Amino acid sequence: MESPVFEEFDPASDCDCPGCVHWRRVLPHSRAGRGTAHPAAHRALALAAVASAALGAGHAAPAAAAPPHAPHRPGVPAGEEPDTPQGDRAPLHGPAGRPALPRKPSAITRAEIIDRAETWVAAKVPYSMTAYWSDGYRQDCSGYVSMAWKLPGNEWTGSLAQYADPISKEELQPGDILLFHNAAAPESGSHVTIFGGWTDDTHRHYTAYEQTRPHTRRQSTPYAYWSDSDRYVPYRYKGVTAGEPAPEPGGGKPGAPAATPFPGAAYFGPGAHNKYVTLLGRMLVARGAGASYASGPGPRWTDADRRATRAFQLAQGWTGADADGLPGPRTWELLVTGEGKDVRGGVVGPPPSSHGVPGYPGRAAFRPGADNVYVTRLGRQLVRKGFGRFYAVGPGPRWSEADRRAVEAFQRTQGWRGGAADGYPGPETWRRLFS
Repeated sequence: MESPVFEEFDPASDCDCPGCVHWRRVLPHSRAGRGTAHPAAHRALALAAVASAALGAGHAAPAAAAPPHAPHRPGVPAGEEPDTPQGDRAPLHGPAGRPALPRKPSAITRAEIIDRAETWVAAKVPYSMTAYWSDGYRQDCSGYVSMAWKLPGNEWTGSLAQYADPISKEELQPGDILLFHNAAAPESGSHVTIFGGWTDDTHRHYTAYEQTRPHTRRQSTPYAYWSDSDRYVPYRYKGVTAGEPAPEPGGGKPGAPAATPFPGAAYFGPGAHNKYVTLLGRMLVARGAGASYASGPGPRWTDADRRATRAFQLAQGWTGADADGLPGPRTWELLVTGEGKDVRGGVVGPPPSSHGVPGYPGRAAFRPGADNVYVTRLGRQLVRKGFGRFYAVGPGPRWSEADRRAVEAFQRTQGWRGGAADGYPGPETWRRLFS
């Protein structure tokens, strides 16, 4: 059998796949030019040839096993993990675009920063260190912050700090960032997230907006990040303003909370679905009522919005009809101006009761991505009942596979099988667990 022939190649300069990123670092520059096929294709053919030679003509090479998940990027396969989640400084619209001239940071409000960050979340912009989105910003973590801050060019983790001032954890507000730039080895873990507000009064978790594989996401994240937590530094953009510019003549974009008047009681309550419900939820999360939400605030009015609103009203010392969970002009005024007292102790209000089971908050509190006090309460009770072996750490407020396995084990001790032992607590599971 003839030996396989290996073709030399140069890694493509415009490709951010793990293969090209690796070979650009380890291979010297070739004068022979670049082959027409992607390097990964040559590598795959070479490996196939070697496998065929080893196994013989009548055998096929086994399929490659799926790569493990990267420990510092939850949900990201290790084989797809880039060497660094940040790219070089570049002008808008890519290297071929016109370099932006340095200028004084443009004024922008916190509400506008979050609104801009939300546009990529809604569009599910794919992660890339070399591609540029239609707005001209590079599709990696530092390009995302450059977009949200409306910077004149695409910065990287090594240059973002020049546009900001370091602050303390206690000073963090929506629109600020948490930056880890590894100056000694930028390719080792450097990353940046946008702070969207605390999700609990202990300030252990916050809503993070970040650009990572496979696409932009917004989710509750432990402070300061999943890995290298102690190396992240909070920063505040120098151009951020306290108020919102006046709307443009003829009806411009709605302003930030500080300039948004109370829209009226008709915009809140059962059946409501509008942008003011989302705005209300974000303000309540920022004031410490985030534990009321199983997932982030949205435009549809839910019981979580009512509980969070009532928690804020009770924190002001109000009672009776003044603390009914529906925002009135006074509640709205305190929220948009930042006045009044913050919520302390998470959820305040009547205990939940679903399907006639006291204390049971409903299935939505235990779905993937949930982060709330009920997950913690469930986990602690499972530990008390003897099912703590499934937890490597915790239990905590974020729903995890450890919670699901512990619940499933408890359900099986009840003699349940199949769909009745799926690991997700229903009202009967909750009743028996806490009885």
